[in-house]
Amino acid sequence: MEHGPNNLAFYICGCLLLLIGLVKLPAAISRKHDMLLRAAVLLLVVGSAVFFFAAPDSIARINNWSGIPNFAAPLAYTAITAFSGASLLLIINWRPAPPERTRQASRLCIAMYSGVILAIHALFWLGNAPVEQLTLFDGYYASTPYIREMILLYLLAQGTATLVTSILCWRWSREVTGSLRVGLLILVPAYLLHVTYAVIKLVAIVAIWTGRDWNFLIDQVAPVAAAPSALLVVGGFALPLAGPRLTQSILALRQLRDLEPLWRELQAVPTPNAVRTGLPWWSSPAVRLTARMTAIFDALLSVAPYYDAAARTQAYQDAIGIGEPPPGAEATADAVMIVSAVRRQQAAAASPVEASDAALWRTRDLVPLSTALASPIVDRFRHMSGAAESRSK
Repeated sequence: MEHGPNNLAFYICGCLLLLIGLVKLPAAISRKHDMLLRAAVLLLVVGSAVFFFAAPDSIARINNWSGIPNFAAPLAYTAITAFSGASLLLIINWRPAPPERTRQASRLCIAMYSGVILAIHALFWLGNAPVEQLTLFDGYYASTPYIREMILLYLLAQGTATLVTSILCWRWSREVTGSLRVGLLILVPAYLLHVTYAVIKLVAIVAIWTGRDWNFLIDQVAPVAAAPSALLVVGGFALPLAGPRLTQSILALRQLRDLEPLWRELQAVPTPNAVRTGLPWWSSPAVRLTARMTAIFDALLSVAPYYDAAARTQAYQDAIGIGEPPPGAEATADAVMIVSAVRRQQAAAASPVEASDAALWRTRDLVPLSTALASPIVDRFRHMSGAAESRSK
């Protein structure tokens, strides 16, 4: 009776890896000299092939289509060996090292694992495996000449490559920080699971050689041990690639939140010469932040002729008087001047004057300005200005 994991689990993991690989494929094609990106895409595609070939239904179909019992076995072993070699190759090219050293290590890795793949197919054709096995091929043919050597070769090649990859990831993680370090720390257990998979199968094979029936390790325990590795490998490689962009998006969202008070203050300011285009819903936070800053600068330029230097000077003195540090008092004074200018423009209570240097705002000034709108000095100015308007009416 055949046991083993559900086909759906294999296909879901395979589709996930293939989808991510296809998303990155156009960039890998256009960036011809980016060997790291190409290696990552290759790894994802080969990883997806591992799961597709390893599914029991796939094994049965391949055997049926080829007309050769167990023809799927060397194909699955090829995919697993290629994945292991590609993982090691990716880390070799990813980790900073002298170019010549990287090239030599890459050539050695490619040569060794290409040789292993050729040997797997040669040993399969030299051996004899007439009885189809969907999930217990390793155990059933553990003592068959040539087939035995083929099984041992792919397990040792896989275990060695993934163990070295895990060690390299661990060593490199101690030298870096941020999302790269987190990604490497995720890859360490991801590849150790592959090592565990190979060790479990080797233990089962040795047990069979000594007369014990430990086939359950092959078709039940080993696949379960390796199953989480797909998601971990995807996360480990995706996080360093997506980490900077994710950080940028988080910072942009934070700035959008911080600029909200200033945007609300200036939202009603007319900017007839400014060009406004609606942003699609899928626009990134960085794009939305740029649009928001542009709108704020346009509004500040519109109210600049209405700035009141006297109001700014008085607000600065008041802010210093309540204990605000000079930089904070400067921002508070500027905020009062902007609030005053907006009201003067709306009421047309004063004739425009030439814009002063105070109108030359910089990007880094906007968040302090927005924050300063919550100052009690600004609230006091709003109250006094509103009372003055009521008396004038």
